[in-house]
Amino acid sequence: MARDQVHCHGILPASPEAVWSVARDFCGTWHPAIATAKAEHGPQGALIRAFTTHGEDTLYREQLTYFSDSDRTLAYRHLQGIAGIESYNARMTVSPAEDGGSAITWTATVHGPATRVAQVCNGTKSIFNDGIAALGKAVVQAAPAQDMPVPVALKSLTIDDLPRLALSVTPDLGQDTLCLFLHGIGGGRSNWAQQLGAVGSVMRAAALDLRGYGGSSLGARQSTVDDYCEDILRLRDVLGARKLVLCGLSYGSWIATSFAMRHPEMLAGLVLSGGCTGMSEAGPDEREAFRVSREVPLNAGQVPADFAPAVVKVLAGPNATEATRQALLASMAAISASTYRDALVCFTNPLERFDFARLTMPVLMMTGQHDRLAPPAEIRSVAGRIWDSAPQPDVRFEVIADAGHVCNVEQPEAYSRTLIDFLRRLPQ
Repeated sequence: MARDQVHCHGILPASPEAVWSVARDFCGTWHPAIATAKAEHGPQGALIRAFTTHGEDTLYREQLTYFSDSDRTLAYRHLQGIAGIESYNARMTVSPAEDGGSAITWTATVHGPATRVAQVCNGTKSIFNDGIAALGKAVVQAAPAQDMPVPVALKSLTIDDLPRLALSVTPDLGQDTLCLFLHGIGGGRSNWAQQLGAVGSVMRAAALDLRGYGGSSLGARQSTVDDYCEDILRLRDVLGARKLVLCGLSYGSWIATSFAMRHPEMLAGLVLSGGCTGMSEAGPDEREAFRVSREVPLNAGQVPADFAPAVVKVLAGPNATEATRQALLASMAAISASTYRDALVCFTNPLERFDFARLTMPVLMMTGQHDRLAPPAEIRSVAGRIWDSAPQPDVRFEVIADAGHVCNVEQPEAYSRTLIDFLRRLPQ
């Protein structure tokens, strides 16, 4: 078997935004070779384009495996139509050109018998070059803004078994999938109020107060990530969900990924904001330093309300409104010292290093443009690792413009639009 790569590059006078507005339409017919195209969805919701080309009867199918509006990048793999190869994976990126305009990079890696690989690579080079030329002539049309759903009413629910769990829930729509929101170490379920209301019109949703936060109680012993996973399972049973979409922020993202490592078959989707790996890839010294530094004020007798202003300065983006800062302050001030210490100890004692090959569900990763704790470069790298490792990758990565760490609170509409776009194409 042989493996070869096609690499095509072109410079266009139009802006990257204008070119991407055309190229991002994975199921469009902007390429001159495409005669017909329609969108399909795989069993887990992955976007598939089924298309024919001029002069051929062959039906081709390609699956989108990676997408980022923020980076103007998409990747896809061949499913059907190209005979005699083992695999075909392609990637396109639109970026600013040095002297203005756009630079288009389009690559493909082909694996199969040497003679057939050479034939496919030659054909691919022509297809890519024709596509780049077509992008230079395409008429740019602004995509219509997606209508935001009318927010639904929320109600509070308490699960009284020990430990007590408090959550906000939306009405049951009769589906078997639940979107569950998990907050950060300095937050609470109220941080998700705007996302809950919007998502509740797409599928049933709930936001949980983690152990010790808000209306939930701490357990009888130090919490572990396995305890959080058991809480998620308990909540799933009480609400009658068969499948879950876990949506986490920071500490909540780490918990969500930990659950995905243990129960991938239960997840219809995984949404990770402002983090993913947590302390799972840090060495013992780094974890200890992180914990000790944050326990200093607690050991001096302070409570989170005392150091909340300093924390919010780190969490908030440079243009955060006063209302946003006050919301973050209120979340932090509501946490007890014992809860904060419990979460710190749990976070700095991870039970495993994540194996991203276990992620069999679609994954959406988001982070704030000004996130100091989980900067875009770091989360982009993790998204790439998931794409490399997952057996059937379906990854989207986006940067929430003008937002800090708690990006869903700072830019709720931008966050919710991307989230709802992700949720709408999952099987219900």
